[in-house]
This record gives sequence, structure tokens and C-alpha cells, in this order.
Amino acid sequence: MKKIYQEIFKLARPYLAVRENQFHTEICYDYAVKLLNYYGGREDIVLPSIILHDVGWSALPDDKIYLAFGPKNPDKKLNRVHEIEGAKIAATILRQLSFKNEDCLEICRIIENHDSGKNPANLEERLVKDADKLWRFNPDGFNTDYRRFDIAPLQYWDYLSVNREEWLFTDYAKSLAAEGLEKIRTKLLEISI
Repeated sequence: MKKIYQEIFKLARPYLAVRENQFHTEICYDYAVKLLNYYGGREDIVLPSIILHDVGWSALPDDKIYLAFGPKNPDKKLNRVHEIEGAKIAATILRQLSFKNEDCLEICRIIENHDSGKNPANLEERLVKDADKLWRFNPDGFNTDYRRFDIAPLQYWDYLSVNREEWLFTDYAKSLAAEGLEKIRTKLLEISI
């Protein structure tokens, strides 16, 4: 990992101390690198965006965080708070690291729309959105989520299977999700035998 991204992680760490976001962000970062290697795009926009995309959860009280996301009718207003506040926090961090103003604006725009925006404006935004959502299809992400949402593993697997095509924008992300679902299904079948 390049020094600049290590610095962003270091400054983001206090804001990622909620909702298991440090772990989530590390997995999303790895997916972002895979997607960049496959599609190209501006690493200097995608990687800071993915590192900082969830810093805004730190602005919500603990008792509200789990109402804002997940399969059980999330509160979209609360979810928007984490995007808007996350863009503000990201701007502060990026200015500390002397990011160019136009790059800072683009990174913050992506963060402000990473969950709610339905029509990504460019490749970089698609890659960030996909890297974030791929967490759900990662075995560790899956195990974290079904427990925190208090959903039976097979029910959560079905939920992911049904929504995969709608959530993801790039073909490669969809194939990574399919691979992840297959690994998860195999593990679930081993456990149930």
C-alpha cells in the first residue's frame, strides 16, 4: 500500500472505530484494488474514496447506526447522514494531506452518494460502490452481517442472491459476488450436514 493511503487510513482510524468499519474498510479496499486492476480508473480517487466512505458513521449515535442499514427496512434518512457527514470528515482529512481541491471535491462527491446514489457518474464511482457492496459477498463480511442483522444465514444468503444484480454495477464485481456466494453456500452446506 502506498504511503499516502496508509496516511489516509491512519487519519481515518478514529472515525472507523464504530460498526466494525475498520475491518469493513480493509476488505473493501482489497476489492477496490482488484476492480482497479481489472478496469483501470483513477486510483488516486478510488482508493481515498473507499478508505473514507464510511467515516460518517461516527457522526451517528450508537443506538441509531444499526437502524440506518441492512435488510430490515433501513432508515434512509439516517443512512444519508453518514454519507453527508462522511463527506465533511473526508474533506478535512484530505485537506490535511494537501489533496488537490478538484480531487478532494470528487472524492467527497463519491462519498456523499456511495449508498444513496443510483446512477454513478463515472467509472471511479462505480468501482467505489461495487467495492463497498462486495463486502456483503465476502465470507467474513457475510458472517459479520447476518449476525448483526439477526438473520438466519441461509435467509441472508438468499437475500444477497436476489439483490446482487441490482446492487452491483460492473460485470467483474458481479462475478466476484457470485464466487463469494458460492464459497459461502459451500460453507453453509458443510455446517448443516
